[in-house]
Amino acid sequence: MEKKSVAIVGAGVSGLAACKHLLERGCRPVVFEADAVVGGVWAHAPECTRLQSNRTTYQYSDFPWPETVTEAHPKGELVAGYLNAYARHFGVLECVRFGHRVAAMEYAGVAEEEVAAWEEWAGCGQAFGSGDGEWRLTVADTEGRVQVHKADFVIVCVGRFSGVPNIPTFHPGTGPEIFDGKVIHSMEYSKLSSEKCKKLIKGKRVTVVGYGKSALDIANECAKVNGAKKPCTMVVRTKHWVIPSFYAFGVDMKIFYLTRFAELLIHKPGEGFLLSLLAIVLTPLRLMISMFAKIYYSTEMKKHDMVPDHSFFEGVVAGSFAIAPKDHYKNLEEGNIIVNKSRTFSFCKDGVLLEGGSTLVKSDIVIFGTGYKGDQKIKDIFTSEYFRSIVVGSTSTARLLYRECIHPKIPQLAVIGYSESYSDLYTSELGTKWLADFMDGGFRLPSVNIMQMDVLEWEKFMKRYSSSHFHLSCIASLHNWYNDQLCRDMGCKPRRKNGILAELFEFYGPGDYSNLHPN
Repeated sequence: MEKKSVAIVGAGVSGLAACKHLLERGCRPVVFEADAVVGGVWAHAPECTRLQSNRTTYQYSDFPWPETVTEAHPKGELVAGYLNAYARHFGVLECVRFGHRVAAMEYAGVAEEEVAAWEEWAGCGQAFGSGDGEWRLTVADTEGRVQVHKADFVIVCVGRFSGVPNIPTFHPGTGPEIFDGKVIHSMEYSKLSSEKCKKLIKGKRVTVVGYGKSALDIANECAKVNGAKKPCTMVVRTKHWVIPSFYAFGVDMKIFYLTRFAELLIHKPGEGFLLSLLAIVLTPLRLMISMFAKIYYSTEMKKHDMVPDHSFFEGVVAGSFAIAPKDHYKNLEEGNIIVNKSRTFSFCKDGVLLEGGSTLVKSDIVIFGTGYKGDQKIKDIFTSEYFRSIVVGSTSTARLLYRECIHPKIPQLAVIGYSESYSDLYTSELGTKWLADFMDGGFRLPSVNIMQMDVLEWEKFMKRYSSSHFHLSCIASLHNWYNDQLCRDMGCKPRRKNGILAELFEFYGPGDYSNLHPN
């Protein structure tokens, strides 16, 4: 593999891990990073942003956090520092070309019709194909110079939560253009320094649109700066499960949602008859656990009419839940944050008009915490309309990636870090280990047809348990089942705990795969 040319797009959590594991196998990839630093979204996280998961689950398996970091949920700047230290330690920085943005990618050497007709991935089931095809990347630097870089294999690590902001659309005459104040997206806010953020919001009437992680962080930052004198208003279209922690009455609820025991309660992609029967028998237990979680976690939410319409279990499966910022519910109680529920909204000269236009939220600044168009970002990188049309599926399908890494119909290319889990870093790293082993000839991929059938099994799971959120492709509730598949592909032992009780009830994390060595 050392003689093959490999390009990695993005130097965030996934790109760094991909480069590190390829370097260990004698391949020296080129990493194209549009930014001037590594770390992806963490390189510009607002000061108020902290890890959602515990730091011991958000770390690389062979690179623990330094002893100086003791917080369970470190701030964004500490996460960025950790990622930079990882890149330095393993020589990844030497492979990164900073300030180089991949504007387009084209697969050359084989006609699209032939690619579409292949029964084996890349024509032969192997990473680099038959040698006829290659990728050509159009790369632009900060000075506007453009070059074409050729690669035998491309690993796309652009992530879902950056790059292309999701901006709401409005009818003519009802959008930000008629508003006298300032309108920005959370992406712009996150790029500001801490001092500039405080200066922007201090003494201002701030309206935050959204109720996801970014929106919550920014709203609570506003509450901290302005208090009840200038309360921050949140305009919420969809209610989410925003919980204080994963503990309930001192019990770690991960036992019932993120362990092998929890996976026995649900139907899994490709399960056999006995596991299917067991899931049916244990369904009442799953429903009881879900009801308990709903009752426990909704106590604070009921006070503000913010209990979601979907169950907590569905929120976990779809990844549509968040750990609340430290003082979120306190800020709601004290009036530092005001929540307005509205399916639609529009602008006027003085602020935001909620659904129906009867309620005016006077504003000086409106911040869209409305997420990103991750699908659009990855589509736009391809010049081929065919690849654009298939790479992320559609609104009626889940994402079509085999092992959450490989599209059955796109050769010599992998996508890492595009699926959510309890700890995205942990999931991405194991995916890069799997990919590096595949690229180094450790195993062959099954036929295109078998991979597509496997993808459909995962789609069936998502549609069964996460209702309208199925397209989000979150594997948190089946992360052990998923990890087991990767381990078997690599010829490694899936069960990595000591004893049956530990296997069933202990949470699997990065440390369990620190000594994973593919055969």
